[in-house]
Amino acid sequence: MNIEVITKEDLQILRRELLEDLKQLLAGSKQEPKKWLRSADVRKMLNISAGTLQNLRANGQLRPSKIGGSYFYAFQDIQSLMQADTKRAR
Repeated sequence: MNIEVITKEDLQILRRELLEDLKQLLAGSKQEPKKWLRSADVRKMLNISAGTLQNLRANGQLRPSKIGGSYFYAFQDIQSLMQADTKRAR
């Protein structure tokens, strides 16, 4: 039976390697937001119903692109809408 001794230096090296691996994982997980969102994503993001989203389209507050039978909304438009709503609430 072989006995191996682990020193404090070995543990420090392991710690540094683990921290470096975690940093790489966290850096890789930062995704840019999607440029285009589907209706369901917008409803979830704004916490609104399908009817409210339809009203936003009808009022011209949101201008989606329609491809086939699906609406796609620019992420930038959603952010602008949220900022305008925040300014109105003040």
